[in-house]
Amino acid sequence: MTRPTPVSERHSRSVGLNESAVRSRGGWRGTSSVLAPVGFGIAVLVVWQLVVTVGGLPSFLLPAPTAIAEQIGAQFPVLLSTGAVTGGNALVGLVLGFALGVLLAVLAAGVRVVSDLVTPVVLAAGAIPIVALAPVFTTMFGSTTEIPRRLVVMVVVVVPVYVSTARGLRQVRPVHDELMVALAATRRQYTRFVRLPGAVPFVMTGLRLAAPAAVIAAIVAEYFGGLQNGLGSRISSAAANTAYARAWAFVAASIVLGLLFFLAGLLAERLVTRTLLSRPPGGSS
Repeated sequence: MTRPTPVSERHSRSVGLNESAVRSRGGWRGTSSVLAPVGFGIAVLVVWQLVVTVGGLPSFLLPAPTAIAEQIGAQFPVLLSTGAVTGGNALVGLVLGFALGVLLAVLAAGVRVVSDLVTPVVLAAGAIPIVALAPVFTTMFGSTTEIPRRLVVMVVVVVPVYVSTARGLRQVRPVHDELMVALAATRRQYTRFVRLPGAVPFVMTGLRLAAPAAVIAAIVAEYFGGLQNGLGSRISSAAANTAYARAWAFVAASIVLGLLFFLAGLLAERLVTRTLLSRPPGGSS
């Protein structure tokens, strides 16, 4: 006679099966999230090559991916050096714009007059096109320095960081607000212990949004004079000399640089968010 399986044992087996199923589904989703865009990108390149080859499109309309790949291999050292220059300008402008955006948001959240003065100026700065801003900075600071391009990046970055941080600083729970009032906390203490910790996820979201925008601003700023040592200047130079495959090679390097900045911003956001979520309630900061 077969001994009946205890309920606890059946429950343990069921839980184990469920956990393994969840892990397998999670692993499949993680793999598919990587394979799907890679497969789609390969399909796009294949269709691109077929359209150019079969359709006989001229290179000034659309170079073939194989021609662009040849130029990437031939220009690889130049791609690295120009990418380092553009990436350095984007990084410096990103850091400056991030710090300035957070500082202005903190001041605006603490003083109503500052908010009324700063918010319209920041929003107006976000409406200024780069094509109008870059030549002005180049004329002001000269064409032999990287300062104009870094300032363009800074102006572009300030807007999303300021808007996101200001929104986070306004998201204060009523219970925390009442607690600070009951403790007779000063405005500085209120900002330090309530507003800033609650706004950290919003600040990191602003950084994630601003990171790829910094690369775009740095590349576009290089179109309007200055040193010919960045990706943007090399794109315009190659296109002007009808070297379209080479121009697309520098475009590909710009895409890679933008993705690196986006992934870095996304990683920073996730690390900070995970740290905040793993911190025990009431734990020391």
